[in-house]
Amino acid sequence: MSDHSDTTTHRTAPQKTPGRTPSPWHAGEVRLQEILGVDARMEEVGRKVLRDHIIEQHRLFYPQLPFAVLGTVDGDGNPWATLRANRPGFLFASDPTHLSVSLPRDKSDPADAGMNDGDAIGLLGIELHTRRRNRLNGTISRRNETYFDIKVGHSFGNCPKYIHPRNLEFATDVKSPIQSGTALTDDIRDFIARSDTFFIASYVDNAAPDRGREVDVSHRGGPPGFVTLDDQDTLIIPDYAGNRFFNTLGNLLINPLTGLVFVDFTNGNMLQITGTAEIIMGGAMVTQFVGAERLLNITPSRWVLRRGAFPMRMAGVAEG
Repeated sequence: MSDHSDTTTHRTAPQKTPGRTPSPWHAGEVRLQEILGVDARMEEVGRKVLRDHIIEQHRLFYPQLPFAVLGTVDGDGNPWATLRANRPGFLFASDPTHLSVSLPRDKSDPADAGMNDGDAIGLLGIELHTRRRNRLNGTISRRNETYFDIKVGHSFGNCPKYIHPRNLEFATDVKSPIQSGTALTDDIRDFIARSDTFFIASYVDNAAPDRGREVDVSHRGGPPGFVTLDDQDTLIIPDYAGNRFFNTLGNLLINPLTGLVFVDFTNGNMLQITGTAEIIMGGAMVTQFVGAERLLNITPSRWVLRRGAFPMRMAGVAEG
């Protein structure tokens, strides 16, 4: 997994160098970079790759996409991750600092509660068959019930590591009744255990001067079963070497609230979870996972299962 802490929070803002703009990283990201001794290098990298606008390459990329991953925060402060699909062209950059999004409201999606005018949002544009992806966050300016703009806060590319290539196509959208709960059922545990991909949302409030709420959503991948569960229904996720941005884990170091979404691409079933995270930096538990640098433990507080909610399927795979 390409995004990456000790369990102590570090809330002070990164130091400013006279004559330079503030660091692009917030205190949580900097703390993790310091632990690994890469903070000086990542300070320079961040100034090059974290932009307040969408570069032309990404402005051309977004209109190709038939779906996007969104991270939002509901009225109770719970983060949610979701996948929303529409025909290519539903995402387009009206100018370098705004991404326009054409999506109808969906009250069955718990993430929809955080898509109101003025809400902070994170977005991941990802093309599974080419493994390309680009992330941005910003603030919603809602025009109507089917259309909103995102004023870009940060925009940056990501490496394709751990993305499983998939060819997807639109299918007849057959939805079933929604299930939800707090304790994980056997069906929910099985859904998680057989997954090779999920997406994770996180956020911080006022991480640095002149910055309000920032929401991030990112990809995690591994072999089927890479997410395990213990007897207390805690999700245990190995975290491997990556780009050292620490957008997700840096957020969770400051604010442990998180949202996950798992998708079964053969039938469109989507499992959304909101809960709290703990970062395990080392010790015997980490060494049980070959190659892991740390662990991310997620304790669910609520889950929602929406069968057939994602309208795309693996090409050539029958709906189930």
